[in-house]
Amino acid sequence: MRLSASVPTLSLAAALVALAAAGCGGPATPAFGPDVWAVVDGRPIRQADVELAYRAAVQPSQEPPPAEELLATQLTLLDELITQDILGERARTSGLQVTDAEVDQAFAERKGDMTDAAMSLQLAQRNLTIDDVKSVLRRELLVQKVLDRDVTEKAAVTDEEITAFFEQNRARFNLSEAQYRIAQIVVTPQRDAQIANRLNDDATTPDEARRKAEMVFERLRGGADFQQLAADYSEDPQSAPSGGDLGFIPESSLKQAPAALRDLVLKMEPGNVNTVVINGAYTIVLLVAHEPAGQRDLTMPGVKDTIRDGLRERRDRLLRTAYLAEARSGATVDNRIARSVIGSQGKPPAGIIVNK
Repeated sequence: MRLSASVPTLSLAAALVALAAAGCGGPATPAFGPDVWAVVDGRPIRQADVELAYRAAVQPSQEPPPAEELLATQLTLLDELITQDILGERARTSGLQVTDAEVDQAFAERKGDMTDAAMSLQLAQRNLTIDDVKSVLRRELLVQKVLDRDVTEKAAVTDEEITAFFEQNRARFNLSEAQYRIAQIVVTPQRDAQIANRLNDDATTPDEARRKAEMVFERLRGGADFQQLAADYSEDPQSAPSGGDLGFIPESSLKQAPAALRDLVLKMEPGNVNTVVINGAYTIVLLVAHEPAGQRDLTMPGVKDTIRDGLRERRDRLLRTAYLAEARSGATVDNRIARSVIGSQGKPPAGIIVNK
């Protein structure tokens, strides 16, 4: 189960960072108490809201982070909550709603094949209830609905655009050597400095790494989706956010990989999954596709879809960034806690209790 703070946390992270300071400022709102960390068009976002987002987003640790580090993470989550509040208000004022059935379905999808006991344990570790999780999911779904309507639906790509792109880039579809499209789930036996999977899951010992790799592989054998498992558990910070996808790798580049990994991939058929262990680290490999050398055309399987997906992703990214910038610029945002941190010269402000 993935417990994320928000939909924008994963897919819009880069845009949100770029917008962190947008729209913030203005005088404090004295009508609200110190538990209100931000005010968006008169609507309060409270410390409790941020703490809930923190517990849902961050893997619990035996050693609490320093107060400054904790507050920095919470400020990032607060900024995302501000954006969510703005988009959620747009959704509500235009009549978009999220039903209980939609929330229940999303909850079941997040739970996946996790047992009730395992889920209860994970929620207890995060000090969350099922209602807490469903509250987060309802906010995510509402935001996603407005983004689907105002961004995704407008980022469509026509067949004419696909044909034009192919004709202008025909040489790119003439492969001088075979290519292999690979996806991976990486599990390392030591603590990683950067974890980017959705569960913030990190094996820290050889035994933990072995058990985790075995668990993931068993779930794959049971029919679990590779992309979802990679996003939840892979410890490779570059590929985990994209579901482990490494894209197409030329055969010459593949031959420069460690021998065990190279030999494994070269023997695999598309759709096969296997595991290789190198220096104690486990790499679960999926061979998505194998493209032989030669010229491609639009009638060949996957060519049109590859072009369509690429054009749509670029258009969606641009439109999404512009949409968020426009939404933030039209709102009145008073980030009270951020102003307090600035006033205290980077120290947790006096009177603010920063909880784990």
